[in-house]
Parts: sequence; C-alpha cells; structure tokens
Amino acid sequence: MIRNFVFILILGAGLWACSDVYTLSAEDKTTLVDSGIESNASIDSIIAPYQNELSQTMDEVIAYAPEDFTKGRPNGTLNDWAADAILYHELRVSTDVQFSGPVICLLNVGGLRNPISKGDVTVGDIYKLMPFDNEIVWVEMPLDSQEDIIKYLQASGGEPLSGAVLSKDKFIFENAKEFYNSFWVITSDYLMNGGDKMDFFEKKIRMKYGSGLMRDAMLNEAKFQDTLNVTDGDRIILE
Repeated sequence: MIRNFVFILILGAGLWACSDVYTLSAEDKTTLVDSGIESNASIDSIIAPYQNELSQTMDEVIAYAPEDFTKGRPNGTLNDWAADAILYHELRVSTDVQFSGPVICLLNVGGLRNPISKGDVTVGDIYKLMPFDNEIVWVEMPLDSQEDIIKYLQASGGEPLSGAVLSKDKFIFENAKEFYNSFWVITSDYLMNGGDKMDFFEKKIRMKYGSGLMRDAMLNEAKFQDTLNVTDGDRIILE
C-alpha cells in the first residue's frame, strides 16, 4: 500500500508539472543529511501505521531455538537446519514430482546471511537469515554429475547439505532405492543458474519449480517444528 501511495504522489506531481511551462534555473547546493533534518509530519503520519504493522509482523514469535545456530565450513548447525528445512518442507508439499532416485538439498553457505540465536525465533529472524527472494527448484541430475558436485564441495570447503552425507569422495544417500539412474537436488534458482559457480547444474536432465520462495519454506518449517531441530554428526567429511 505504501508503494501505491508513492506512485500516486509521483503521478500527481507529473500531471501538475505538465499543466504549465516554466523556465527553471539550476543551482548547486550541498545538504548534509543527518539527524538534524526535520521530518515531514504529514508524510510520517501516513507511513507510521504501515511501519507499526510491519514491526508487529517481524516481531511475531514462530518457534524456539534450543541453542545458537551458526554456519560454518565444512559443517555448521545453521547449515544443517536450513538445508533440512527446505528438504523436509518440499517433501511434504510436493506431490507432483516423480522420485526416480534419491532426493537431497544443496544450498550455499554465503546465502545464509544471519545466525539464529538461542531463544525465541521471530519472523524477522528468518528474514535476516534468508533476505533474498530466491525460489526453490527441483533439479534432476545424472549419476555422473555426483563427481562434479563432490569436487565442488571439496574445493569450497563445504556447503549446507541434507538428505546425504559426503564421506571423503562418495555420497551416502538417505533412503536410496536399490536401482536408480538419476537423483534430485533441491536448491535455489540462483544456484541452479550457475550462482556461486555451481556449473555442474549445466548437466541437469530437467527441472521443476518448487513450492515458492526459500524464505517462505523456512518460515513454514520453523512454525511446523515449533522447537528447531538440532542434528548431530558431520555431514561433510573431507579427510
């Protein structure tokens, strides 16, 4: 609604400006922008209700963190929670994907922008963790692409992973079928398109969009868990 208000202001100003022709003069002037600048009371009074509403939304408690969740390489508690949140959420809500092989989730450490501190977890905490509007995608990959992904993880030092353990130079998939010719990687559209130099996705067989934004999946999973899940054990073993 604020966006609509700003649009109306700009549109009105444009119409007013077009109604007459004026000769304007330009003058250079430097204005220091600091706390001494007086606010426009009329504009502030209009925006204030939306600011209050936004603050209330961001302060809403949706879960509890039993400990600090932090990212790291090759492993981190935040790595595990974020990748698990996306994987578990997608497995619950996606009914139109044919599971022709194992399903894993692969994210990037750099995409996790903020830790989750012990205590109440708010909507704002998840926005700080995942501020980007990246969409979830399912990418079917050929078996021979495993080697490329493993080499990438070894070179990067580790990334958030769920649904498998990387032990030295081999993936150990959870719930793997006896026979399969491909596997699925749940990730972000940014990474699938080569972000963070994940060029191995060029080998993809096909892709499907998931349930929506990664941030929304994390919000929903946090609410579903109520108390954030803490996992044990290393998922990426490089030595």
